[in-house]
Amino acid sequence: MSTRPGSLAKATLLAVAIAAVLLVTVVLPAEYGLDPLGAGERLGLTGLSRTAPRSVSDEPIPFRSDRVRFVLAPFESVEYKYRMAADGAMVFSWSASAEVLFDLHAEPDGAEPGYAESFAQGRDNSGNGTYVAAFPGIHGWFWENRGADSVELELMTSGFYDHAIEFRDGDQSSRSFAMQSDPDR
Repeated sequence: MSTRPGSLAKATLLAVAIAAVLLVTVVLPAEYGLDPLGAGERLGLTGLSRTAPRSVSDEPIPFRSDRVRFVLAPFESVEYKYRMAADGAMVFSWSASAEVLFDLHAEPDGAEPGYAESFAQGRDNSGNGTYVAAFPGIHGWFWENRGADSVELELMTSGFYDHAIEFRDGDQSSRSFAMQSDPDR
C-alpha cells in the first residue's frame, strides 16, 4: 500500500490539532474546571469538575451540647450565638410557645461592628436543622416576641463550638462548656 509523500505528516498534524481543540474545549473544563475559551460553560461541562462535599471531617475542638431557655416579655428580644470555626457544624432545634420573629445570622471575625450575614429569617414557633459555619466568628439567632403575651423559648444544639454569648437588654454574657464525657468510661 502506498501513500502520497507528506500525507502521514498531514494526518498526524490534523489529529494533534483536533486533540488540542478537544483538550481546551472539553477535557480542561470537565476535568479541571479550566475554561479558557468559555466553551465548557456553554456546553455545561464546568460543573463536572466540582468535587463532592466531604462526608467526614476532623474537628479542631471537642463536640459539645447546649440547652438553654428564655422567657421573652412582649416586644423583648434576645440574641444567642456560638463561637465557631469555619466549616464547624452544629445541629439545632428551637421551639417557642408562640410565634416569634427570628434571624439565624453570623458575624465574621474582623468584620465592621454591626455587620452580619443572615442565613434564615422569618416568623415561626420552631426551627430545626443543621448549620455549617461559612467563616470563623459568632453564629446564632436573634429572637423577638412581637406578641402581647410572654413567650417561652428553648434552644437545643450539639456541635463543634467553643462557647456561647448571650446579648440581652444591652448586656452581653459568655457561657463556657465543659468537655463532653465519654459514657463508656
